Amino acid sequence: MKKHGFRNLFPIGLMVLIGLGFGCKNGAATAALASDAAKRVYVAPGEKDEVYAFLSGGFSGQMSVYGIPSTRLFKIIPVFSVFPENGYGYDEETKNMLKTSHGYVPWDDSHHIEASMTDGKQDGRWLFLNANNTPRLARIDLRSFETKEIIEIPNSAGNHASPFATENTEYLMAATRFSVPIPQASIPIENFSKGDFKGTVSMVKVDPKSGRLSIELQILVPGFDYDLSHCGKGKSHDWCFFTSYNSEQAYKMIEVGASKNDKDYILAFNWVRAKQCLDQGKASNFGGEYYRNYLPENQPAISEKLSGVKMLQPKDCPGVMYYMPTPKSPHGTDVDPTGEYIVGGGKLATVIPVHSFSKLMEVKDKPEHRSGMIMDIPILKYESTLAGEVKKPCLGPLHTEFDGKGYAYTSCFVSSEVVKWELGTWEVEQHLPAYYSVGHLSIVGGSSKEPYGKYLIALNKITKDRYLPVGMELPQSAQLYDISGGKAELLSDFPTVGEPHYSQMIPAKLLMDKAAKIYPLEENKHPYAIKNEKDARVVREGNTVRVYMTQIRSHFKPDTIEVRSGDTVFFHVTNLEQDYDIPHGFAVGGAPEMPNLLIMPGQTRTFKWKAPKPGIYPFYCTDFCSALHQEMQQYIRVLP
Repeated sequence: MKKHGFRNLFPIGLMVLIGLGFGCKNGAATAALASDAAKRVYVAPGEKDEVYAFLSGGFSGQMSVYGIPSTRLFKIIPVFSVFPENGYGYDEETKNMLKTSHGYVPWDDSHHIEASMTDGKQDGRWLFLNANNTPRLARIDLRSFETKEIIEIPNSAGNHASPFATENTEYLMAATRFSVPIPQASIPIENFSKGDFKGTVSMVKVDPKSGRLSIELQILVPGFDYDLSHCGKGKSHDWCFFTSYNSEQAYKMIEVGASKNDKDYILAFNWVRAKQCLDQGKASNFGGEYYRNYLPENQPAISEKLSGVKMLQPKDCPGVMYYMPTPKSPHGTDVDPTGEYIVGGGKLATVIPVHSFSKLMEVKDKPEHRSGMIMDIPILKYESTLAGEVKKPCLGPLHTEFDGKGYAYTSCFVSSEVVKWELGTWEVEQHLPAYYSVGHLSIVGGSSKEPYGKYLIALNKITKDRYLPVGMELPQSAQLYDISGGKAELLSDFPTVGEPHYSQMIPAKLLMDKAAKIYPLEENKHPYAIKNEKDARVVREGNTVRVYMTQIRSHFKPDTIEVRSGDTVFFHVTNLEQDYDIPHGFAVGGAPEMPNLLIMPGQTRTFKWKAPKPGIYPFYCTDFCSALHQEMQQYIRVLP
């Protein structure tokens, strides 16, 4: 099997790493394809998978749902991008979900998924997803597998370092990837290197019952590029940890300028202390307009325009933040299940550094363990917080997860592998080849206090020769490993939707019995819903026409409609079915701005249509629903 060891183009820092002469295998075993792999991934007809895998869509802006171990794709959940398959972002119920302070934004770049937790354990209530380009966070309900809320993050640019949850999902943390003037101003770009650009860390509060999101506090931080975060567990419950790179504050040829320093930083942030300072009145009012969009159950989305946040300066809240130097150009920071070890993932590092939370607590306020200050944030000495280093593990370590059995697994982008190593001894146990250029990885519950283990997915960036060629745009790839035994074994690889950056895997038993099957008609509170055919009607309000419509196998009511050219027509369509897995579709011939709607049993959705020139226009059900599905069609007459 041919393996591509490295990408074709290298930043200078990677060339240096290769020049060090790594012996990447270090005598450790290498994962091989399991001899009975086919049997172990086979899920017989009618049987169910063990695990749900939720993968971010990257440049698709969506989230996808797979079954593990079968790797079957079950669903794409639309989040930050319009979705013609079911009309998300187009219809009157969901288009407000994509409203922002920049206007209606029909696309975004989604990177990281976080599962809600109680006492550090996955609780199966919600998933959270970030939007990178127009900074936002989304909440997905794991009962309906639908996006229920999107909140914009003001005073931010590049919402990459999010949405990472505290141990009881009290808060989601979000930090800026791109430093900019805060508040925004047109100043010379070279002022970046003078410290005139800043970042923010945002504390997004999660209502413990409803899940509703609100921005409680932002903290102004130095103008670095902030990357992956994880919050503490157990003893480190009060803290969250963000990697940051470009401490050089380079603004030209960043791949070179941001790779000069031997160390960048992990920002240790005491969110409990920040909340104390907020309650003590130490935060000030600050500007920033943003939207909060919420989709009530089976009702139109509500969009709120909000203004202003509370902003905290680190100098006004001593003890809230510390910088821990860490090598080099870090991407991931991960906290082990005990809350003691904080693992850095330096893309250009020759080691995997592991910091000790206990040491951090011991030295953080002792002057002899500091090497300087930035914006009144102490910089601690590297050795002062270091628990140990995994020596020469691989090339390009990025992200680490844990199996709950004392082992950590780190993805390595450049050498296209995952390395398994032991916590405490820092010894590499095994190399798991990945084809090719693995970014993040995921273990079932691997970022929680009690990982479920068993399966690991490597999310790979390049496929090259893995699948049948389909032109220049190839699918992204993921590979599935069984890590339940002493040595990990490769089971399969599979193409994925979009560019998955991150994943959360949740045991099926935590979710499958809670999944919603229908919208009960008696609970439908949509303002334009009707519950039976006798209420179907057409109502004219000047040049606006409202069609109160029902659908059931295999007809619509009303079944013929007349409007005038130029009318604005709202089709309020209620699916009267109360049987699981009987959606109906709705489409009007030639409608230029409205694709298909999919309407679930008991649901009401609205199709807005500008009546065109006079003529006859068909409408029909687009989802095969019965033996007479083809007959589920009718006509609209448009009069002059």
